[in-house]
Amino acid sequence: MRAHRWIFSLALLLAVAAGARDGLDAWVDAAPLPPLLGATGAEVRDRTGATLRIYTVADGRWRLAPGAVDPGFMAMLIAYEDRRFYAHNGVDPRAVARALVQAAWHRRIISGGSTLTMQVARLIEEGSTGQWTGKLRQIRLALALERHLTKRQILDLYLTHAPYGGNIEGIRAASLAWLGKEPARLTQAEAALLVALPQSPETRRPDRHAGVARAARDRVLDRMARQGVLSTETAEAARMDPVPTARRAFPALAPHLADRALAGAPARLRHDLTLDAALQSALEALAMRAARGLPGAVSVAIVLADHRSGDILASVGSAGYAPGTRQGFVDMTDAMRSPGSTLKPLIYGMAFDRGLAHPQTLIDDAPARFGSYAPQNFDGHFRGEVTVTDALRQSLNIPVVRLMDEIGPAHLMDAMRRAGLHPELPGDHAGLAVALGGVGVTLTDMVQLYAALARGGDAIPLRWRQEGEAAQPVRILNPASAWQVGDILAGLAPPPGAPRRALAYKTGTSYGHRDAWALGWDGSHVAGVWIGRPDGTPVPGAFGGDLAAPILFEAFQRLKARPDPLRPPPPETLILSTAELPQPLQRFTGRGAVFAAQRGAPEVIFPPDGAWLDAAGGVTVKLRGGTPPYTVMANGQPVLKAVQVRQVSLDRLGPGFSQISVIDAQGRSARVTVRLD
Repeated sequence: MRAHRWIFSLALLLAVAAGARDGLDAWVDAAPLPPLLGATGAEVRDRTGATLRIYTVADGRWRLAPGAVDPGFMAMLIAYEDRRFYAHNGVDPRAVARALVQAAWHRRIISGGSTLTMQVARLIEEGSTGQWTGKLRQIRLALALERHLTKRQILDLYLTHAPYGGNIEGIRAASLAWLGKEPARLTQAEAALLVALPQSPETRRPDRHAGVARAARDRVLDRMARQGVLSTETAEAARMDPVPTARRAFPALAPHLADRALAGAPARLRHDLTLDAALQSALEALAMRAARGLPGAVSVAIVLADHRSGDILASVGSAGYAPGTRQGFVDMTDAMRSPGSTLKPLIYGMAFDRGLAHPQTLIDDAPARFGSYAPQNFDGHFRGEVTVTDALRQSLNIPVVRLMDEIGPAHLMDAMRRAGLHPELPGDHAGLAVALGGVGVTLTDMVQLYAALARGGDAIPLRWRQEGEAAQPVRILNPASAWQVGDILAGLAPPPGAPRRALAYKTGTSYGHRDAWALGWDGSHVAGVWIGRPDGTPVPGAFGGDLAAPILFEAFQRLKARPDPLRPPPPETLILSTAELPQPLQRFTGRGAVFAAQRGAPEVIFPPDGAWLDAAGGVTVKLRGGTPPYTVMANGQPVLKAVQVRQVSLDRLGPGFSQISVIDAQGRSARVTVRLD
């Protein structure tokens, strides 16, 4: 009879236990789970994976996906917070019992019974556990989490949501803010500090309570030594390390491109760009330093790219990403501006391609009128007959407009578009003024154009996102023509202190001194610099050669110790002097030669009509054509007679306007009017 009672009692007990277990299971299974994937801030990375910029989540908190975390930190975290983490199912009965006994004995809380899973439950539901109902709710959610997630996933939730003071959450944000480094490799002292902070994130904030933070860190180190996680010697050495006393700024490089990447794909948490973080930082500092020496509201923008691949390595949209007079929030790499003289190399290259000119072709720099358009040189002076090489190096306006008139502005616009540019025309009409900057382009566009020149005439799109396949190149110039342009530009005198023939470069200044430019390349890279006011108001005295060119050369110096050699000439390149050129290439006349003289009549080729000259030392007069002897007259009075040579000097001309006339042996004449200072 007793045996039957014992069996019945055991069966009843088991039934009650099973019912309780089933009830507990049902209670846990019915637990409502809060969202487990808390929002994390978007990150923008460079070509190597280094962080360029980090964004907060919607409520302004710095919260990031954990990424790689130092194993030593993980070992400390488990040992300090939850030694039986991998053995329990969300609630550790031993820890709860120990906490109750300690509290009863000491009449105060000595240690908590919360597991890491229970802490995660509290963090993701953001609820209070001060009341027993809150603790019960936390236990229920912890048990549910263990049923739905792996231990690794639970740890990741802790590493994402653990509070570290202020608006900092998660191990990565904490490591960046307090230590200035990723948490992949931490010292023992750093790991102990990051273990200690979440227990009381506000009272242990290192920037406000460094002493409290240090004491909490040292307690973690002491326990790690007692538990054998660290040796006593290692723990003692770690205690000697200082505690950070200031919060560090989060990475904020390339803000304009980062914002553009985020706007293009707002749901994406990671954006990989082609930039180089170290170079980007160096060029942002260069732009800010250069702007400090410029008038108020003047900004600086820089783009540097690898012209072999088309990857943009640095893009600086302004001299400081901040509000104020410089309008730092405006990305001037993507703003439409007048390019000034920086389109001239393309025009000369197109003239070489079409057989209209050669670098040693002679071309007139003399007053000319094309319908109602009468361009002037920037300094108001004329040089007479010069080689194309000198015309480009001196950035003369009349010669390039003569070539533009022959080529046609529509062909220039077509070449720009085939190179991948997006030019904007005032009134949607291309006139000869486009040769001198009468078109809107962006700095990035111009760097892309110069990359095509550097590549031997093959244009490829520049890219700043890593995704996407490389585009096929589009030929806009023949290799020989592109090389000839580069060879001319490489001969320009560099800024003081810069090496000669290191870069092929061109400067430009737009009408009214609104934009100062410098663009150039070496054997591997291409860069562009823009200086001006974002609102387009003039900057009196701003010239590309004075302001932008030194920054261009310094940008290359920040990239590498010495520029890579420029390309050698292609085999088909025609390298000859003027006299050795075929007759049609020796001198450019064009169908629009404005001041063409009658056949056989004398011609004054220097000074040109309308020139503004310095009278000191006399005026040299150069003649062409006619039949000697010549008579030279100044202001209606004969000054030289029976002249047999074609070059003479007039010494007695005073300041002001003078008319110089030449009469040959057959009575044919030519004359020019000049102004003398």
